[in-house]
Amino acid sequence: MTTMSPATTTGDRKVARTRLVIGLEVHVELSTRTKMFTRTGNVAHRDHYDAEPNSLVDPVVAALPGVLPVMNRRAVEMAMTVGLALNCTVARFSKWDRKNYFYPDLPKGYQISQYDLPLCGDGALDIPGADGTTKRIGIIRAHLEEDTGKLGHELPGGLRYEGSLVDLNRAGTPLLEIVTQPDFDCADDVVTFAQELRNICRFLGVTDGIMQRGHMRFEPNVNVVVFDGAGQEHRTPIVEVKNLNSFKALRGAIEHEHERQAKQWLEDGRVMGPGAKSTRGWDDERGITVLQREKEDAHDYRYFPDPDLVPVVVDDAWLSRVRAAVPELPMARRARYRSEFGLDEKDAHALVDDPLLCRFYEACVDAVHLRTGSQVPTVHPGFAVAKLLLNAGAKRSNERSLPINELGIAPSQVAAVVVLRDEGVVGPQAADALFGLLCDTDAEAIEVARQNGLVAIRDDAALDRWVTEAIAAQPQAAEDVRAGRTAAIGRLVGQVMKLSGGKADAKAVNEKLRERLGS
Repeated sequence: MTTMSPATTTGDRKVARTRLVIGLEVHVELSTRTKMFTRTGNVAHRDHYDAEPNSLVDPVVAALPGVLPVMNRRAVEMAMTVGLALNCTVARFSKWDRKNYFYPDLPKGYQISQYDLPLCGDGALDIPGADGTTKRIGIIRAHLEEDTGKLGHELPGGLRYEGSLVDLNRAGTPLLEIVTQPDFDCADDVVTFAQELRNICRFLGVTDGIMQRGHMRFEPNVNVVVFDGAGQEHRTPIVEVKNLNSFKALRGAIEHEHERQAKQWLEDGRVMGPGAKSTRGWDDERGITVLQREKEDAHDYRYFPDPDLVPVVVDDAWLSRVRAAVPELPMARRARYRSEFGLDEKDAHALVDDPLLCRFYEACVDAVHLRTGSQVPTVHPGFAVAKLLLNAGAKRSNERSLPINELGIAPSQVAAVVVLRDEGVVGPQAADALFGLLCDTDAEAIEVARQNGLVAIRDDAALDRWVTEAIAAQPQAAEDVRAGRTAAIGRLVGQVMKLSGGKADAKAVNEKLRERLGS
């Protein structure tokens, strides 16, 4: 995407227009029960989220003399599933390397990572682009490493401390680093990719993806192609913005860098070259990036193979087992829900964005099929269940501050409400009320409906009376229906449902109104 700008001039330099070039690095903390190279608990696993500082530390994490790392097989398999989901090639041979640098929360003085032989590489992910096209984002590599600890600057209770406090709970957490090609040209596409990647990782069960806990951290590499007044291209130095843990921050940092780098070029004319890269942090309150340091090159880390770890060798049988465990992925599910169930994009997204809700939804759809057998419902079960969950379910979810899948209603009960609604046994308002009642009981839906007076009334005399009164109350709607404007019948149906207290059979009401009005 080319961003046109008003011509801006400083001295001899002029910006006629600019184009963004963005690559993305994503760090995903894998939710294995134990850490990458030791059996100590992993803070990214839900069992250890709230562990006291420095309670998930053993001799390996603390880097005591003589200790040896042991590779976590489950972390390797999780990384392989992500690689396969991103259409990467899984290396049959990869190795571990030491990335050497000093930092207070890195006890060993080096990080175990993968340098020249990563576990996964050469992949791609297609995303819906901001310009309405499908964009293919290349994946350079997805490699495993261990996370570092964290530095804190406040004591419990918000008290300030002169210095920094080190918490090693996070040190040694399995970390999957995914590196894209510089295929992005706008912040919107980067955010879309990040959201899709988060959904993929959550569906694969490799992370809970809680951004506030740092389960996923984004680092965009941004530079700008500046076109001067003569049409010449000038590429500004690449800036890596570190450790962004929200989509809002990711978008804001990229958009800020776009503007800042163009202005910086006007001032100093500096372009890409040796030693020109830098890293910057994001100041969320001020909405700006702040210089941290000049960016290191690979040789600065003095990579060399780790002598304490054996290589990772993936044979056919292991790869086949991992491949078989990869489920249908979020984008494919959304497409299927749209094509097979008739859902719109908004509803499909709402169901797929939460893996637990999505699995609950599909269990409800399966339960409807079990109830109906060969009988074909009036409304597709996938559509009917979606509407019930996203309306009645979302309503109770907000009221009770619980996810829809944790409200207490079982898939078989949801299916029963859908079937009763399809058969006209309960009306739309009654179905909503019945859903709420079933959240607090294991009883059969039909029994709860009968006990609470929610079964639709099928009294022909009463129906005739309600239709007559509705036509009298809505004469213009009745005239519109007679004139062929059938959409107006909705107002009449609503009036009948109001008169009946929501107990009339909406299907029968519709048929009676059409019969009476000759529509």
